[in-house]
Amino acid sequence: MAVRTARNKKKTQEYDSTWLEDPKTLGLVTAQVEDPELVKSRRAQIITSAVKVFSEKGYYASTIKEIAREADVSPGLIYQYVSDKEQVLFLALQLIVFTLKKGLPEAFHRESNPVMKYYACFDAYCRVVDVHRDASMLTYRETHSLTREHKGFIKGMELETNEIIAAAVREAIREGYFKNINVELFVYHTIMTAHSWALKHWRLSQVTNLEDYIKTNARFLLASALTPKGMEAAVDILGPETE
Repeated sequence: MAVRTARNKKKTQEYDSTWLEDPKTLGLVTAQVEDPELVKSRRAQIITSAVKVFSEKGYYASTIKEIAREADVSPGLIYQYVSDKEQVLFLALQLIVFTLKKGLPEAFHRESNPVMKYYACFDAYCRVVDVHRDASMLTYRETHSLTREHKGFIKGMELETNEIIAAAVREAIREGYFKNINVELFVYHTIMTAHSWALKHWRLSQVTNLEDYIKTNARFLLASALTPKGMEAAVDILGPETE
């Protein structure tokens, strides 16, 4: 039992639990416990274990009892922090979208050139997906299992994250670095490429590594969008292969 507890503590520490502090989340998921720090700590422990169980067995085949066993807590304790299994899934699916919502603005504002802003956002997105591959897979497999309210909340958060990348693309177009492309379509090509690192990791990990995956796919994406002015800026980011 001690070995399992130590392992679970390590897994929980790997996740940034700030996604559990969002006031909208707190309003959509009920808890019997009133101490907010305890709620955050326990939910982080529960959700980390739930991601593992859901990934291995699927949402419908998983039980609260199995999640409790993985987290080394009692099923009754879990029900003090969530009402049901669907709320556990809702929190689990928020893990990656909240991490992106936090990380992408930091990447965006770190750069001044719009081409570099776009690249920084794509780089950050891929790295978040890499750290949270199981959670990324869950967003594709299990979002349909949420209630309409929870599903709408997740979709809204995704659109907010997409808008950060879209802002970099629009700026690049406006300043002559990008062609006049379909911004939303280009953004979805970008995020789907990032997600593919998780979706096809079983194979991609055998033929490349994360660093080369980011750089190679950035070249593919940028080649379709850059103007001659943009190509000059991209050389500074990606090297002479963009020429």
